[in-house]
Amino acid sequence: MKSITILFFSLFLTTTSFAQSKKNVFFDQSTLITKFHTIDELEGLKKGELVKLYIERANEIITVLPYIALTNESDVSLADVGIKENSDNLKTLGKHHETTTDAFESTSNLITEFIPYADTEKIIWAILYYEEIIKKIRIGVNGNF
Repeated sequence: MKSITILFFSLFLTTTSFAQSKKNVFFDQSTLITKFHTIDELEGLKKGELVKLYIERANEIITVLPYIALTNESDVSLADVGIKENSDNLKTLGKHHETTTDAFESTSNLITEFIPYADTEKIIWAILYYEEIIKKIRIGVNGNF
């Protein structure tokens, strides 16, 4: 019993430490899409799969765009860009993370409800357009826009 308690306590400390170390990060790698598509690939997908891709791309844009003047890279902390990691700044960033999560949930719900009514070709066009925006964001300021 004692070893199980120690195991859970260690797991709790590890999880808490990790969560606290991420508080100062603008956005992490998990919010970024991992694949860009061609029109041929998208045309081979069903509408439900296209809606999922649409949501993922909207999420990345919603998450990354506010920070574009500071960074376009994931896992960048306040200190990395010269911002003090004091309680006020951490509170502001934490509040923004909460607001972004709420906005994404709302946007995801809207997309899930309404986008399936769109023509498949328009959904494909929108996904490709979002992917172009994401590519430009990832290129960054020094990437010859």
